Amino acid sequence: MRSSRKPGKVGRRAPWLVLSAALVLSPLPALAQGATPNGGVSPDRQSSSEQNGVALMRVIVPDQKAVDQLNDLGVDLAEYTRPVDGGIEVHAVLSPAETKELRSKGYDVRDAISDQQDVTKLRQEREKTLRSLAQDGQTADTLTPLRAEWFTSLEGQRFLSIEVKTSTPDATNILTATWNNGKDTEPGSGGTATMSRFTDAGQYMYHRFTSPLAIDSAPTKATITSSSGGSVTVPVKEWLGKPRKAPGKHYVSDFVDHYMDPTEVYGRINGLAKQFPKLAEIVDLPNKTNGYRRNAQAQFGTAAASTFYVTSKAYGSDGGNDIELTLQKADQPSAPLSVSVDGKNVTVTLATDADGAATSTAKQVVDALNAHAGTLLSADTYRGDAGSGVVAESAATKLTDGLKAPASVSRKPFQMQALRIGGKRDGSKPGVFLYCQEHAREWVTPLTCVETAERLLRNYRLDPATRKIVNDLDIFVLPSVNPDGAHYSMYDFNMQRRNMTNHCGPAESDPGNRNSWGVDLNRNFSVGSLFDGYSGASASCRSDVFAGPAELSEPEAKNEVWLTHRFPNIKFAMNTHSYGGYFMWPPGAYKVPGRELLPRADLGTESFFWASSDHILNSVQSWRGTAIWPGRTGPVPDVLYSAAGNSADEHWYNRGIIGWDFEVGADIWNPATKRFDPVGFQPPFAEGHEEAMEFASGQIGILEVARAYASDKAPPKSKLVVDGRQPGSTTFTFTTSEPATVYYTLDGSRPTLKSPKLTAAGTREGPEKLKVDKNTEVKWFAVDIAGNVENHYNPDGDRQNYRHQWVTVKN
Repeated sequence: MRSSRKPGKVGRRAPWLVLSAALVLSPLPALAQGATPNGGVSPDRQSSSEQNGVALMRVIVPDQKAVDQLNDLGVDLAEYTRPVDGGIEVHAVLSPAETKELRSKGYDVRDAISDQQDVTKLRQEREKTLRSLAQDGQTADTLTPLRAEWFTSLEGQRFLSIEVKTSTPDATNILTATWNNGKDTEPGSGGTATMSRFTDAGQYMYHRFTSPLAIDSAPTKATITSSSGGSVTVPVKEWLGKPRKAPGKHYVSDFVDHYMDPTEVYGRINGLAKQFPKLAEIVDLPNKTNGYRRNAQAQFGTAAASTFYVTSKAYGSDGGNDIELTLQKADQPSAPLSVSVDGKNVTVTLATDADGAATSTAKQVVDALNAHAGTLLSADTYRGDAGSGVVAESAATKLTDGLKAPASVSRKPFQMQALRIGGKRDGSKPGVFLYCQEHAREWVTPLTCVETAERLLRNYRLDPATRKIVNDLDIFVLPSVNPDGAHYSMYDFNMQRRNMTNHCGPAESDPGNRNSWGVDLNRNFSVGSLFDGYSGASASCRSDVFAGPAELSEPEAKNEVWLTHRFPNIKFAMNTHSYGGYFMWPPGAYKVPGRELLPRADLGTESFFWASSDHILNSVQSWRGTAIWPGRTGPVPDVLYSAAGNSADEHWYNRGIIGWDFEVGADIWNPATKRFDPVGFQPPFAEGHEEAMEFASGQIGILEVARAYASDKAPPKSKLVVDGRQPGSTTFTFTTSEPATVYYTLDGSRPTLKSPKLTAAGTREGPEKLKVDKNTEVKWFAVDIAGNVENHYNPDGDRQNYRHQWVTVKN
């Protein structure tokens, strides 16, 4: 514990590989000019045989359609994406065979992330070619600036991020940004760069830099020009501002010193509840998980190929591991096939022909075992094979569940628990739900939840700010949503993403597929799900984004929903994942084609998300200086991809819970190579520790936002601002003193909560501009996120204390 602050899947096979002969794929878009599959990159990393040679690989795809296709094929995609020249970079967990298969289908699979080899960059010859395609004399486009910010991260390196929309978004229109070198310096003195065109699900979003640009000094202005003749100059602001000051000298932090499995994590929160009984208690969640357990199995075959496998009826830990199967040839010619059972020893005596050679086929042995040993085990032919191959003899083989965790990890169904923290835990205070590790392989995330709980309880007595948080809120910490999968990731297959419940049938349940089973818990919820037609999840039981057999089929997902219903005072939530350094919020899913999103939050709520991000991300930055990029902040589909059936959407749309998503593990700037390096799911603990510390600080920031919400009794103020006058029309909009929703009328009627709302002008844009063509009395009022109404106006009453103003029009 430190009292001072620091400065500043084994055998996982994707279904598209096994069933590739049956797939009929639509042609992929052409690769970027000059790119070839694996052209000039380093060889695939060969992991140990224990991990089946998987590696975290870079894959460059042309557009979001190709990302969706990878999802549909069941490719194990990381929750990481970023635009690159020529398309989108995604990261996938692939074996060498899977890498070869993807490349044969035209995918641009690159080098490995996990061994930190240099990424082969896409060639940047497009600008000259596309400029030559631009036609002379075309009408200048309109450029709409969205964001222009500079920021510092980690070692004080400055970066520049700019986002701009063009009214002519076709690929022949090239946007270039130039910026100055600080106050009172010449335009363009800071540098120039071509911007990348960002599209998603076939729709143009905006232009931005592939990654924030490293710069030497803080610019104050930037000019963006297009090859179509458009130009706009914008002020460049500081993103996040200065990190918040460190807490008081008595504040303690840093309570984790190694990666912890769920047994340790849950032991830690139980210990905290016992140590601080006046401030914390354990809430048992009603649905136990399936458990860290598997049925025992063994596989048999000829000298050339597998022919059948057997699976114990009991879990391995419940006796399945004690079953033994022997395959022996009858000791006389023309003998029949037979099966004998002695306790847990099963013997198959193979039939022979007149010459004494074994003749029993796999199908015959499978039928005989199911008929005569069916109380102990079930038998199936290998991956749906007809079973015509003749079975070879085999010495006594003991079935095994293959699990490697020590005895300290229980094989029984797991009792999930939440640590409830608060000075007054009776439901009268606003609740905040912090939950981590929905995905098993994200080892940093449970440390984040544990660290947050430790800081809250151990600083309560001496730190006034902590005491206010604990006294004014009702906090629920669920440190590992996926305990079974996390145990499996820790001890068996580090790239396990899902839980351990196998919903596959016999054709996909042989031992070689044991790392391909389970449900992606963050695709198993009931809003915007695969079953509703949304993108980003799979119906394949062996896909790493498998949505499950039905919405909320899994006990882990049911427990989250139960908690939010059991404690209706929960108003805020944070779902912590890794990696990439994102800060996101709903909506989280859309349908394709057409990129049909779940309903966006209204402008007031969206403004609250953005305003809160400033405080929360400043809290992250306060630990070691890490800045989350502006381009990785926003609604999920705007900065990452569609995630059908995710938990944040569940809580927001069904319960009105304001929910965020962290992706811990921001890219780290490498000054030697002048590039950002991704950190992966399981970075060396020294890095993982820092990620846990900084995002625990971010969780504390979320609690501070929630407390401010709880104490907010001040109504917002608003103003009508005329934006422009032209003969025959006037445009105007509204500004507010804080994030708030504006309701207005233009027909002279009294405004109510059913009146039109002021909306955003577009994705990542500010408020819309309203236009009237005659003198109009505008009536309106504003409501903030806490429900405070401007002027204490009652929309359902009959008083007239709404705001009103005439907007005049010149003929």
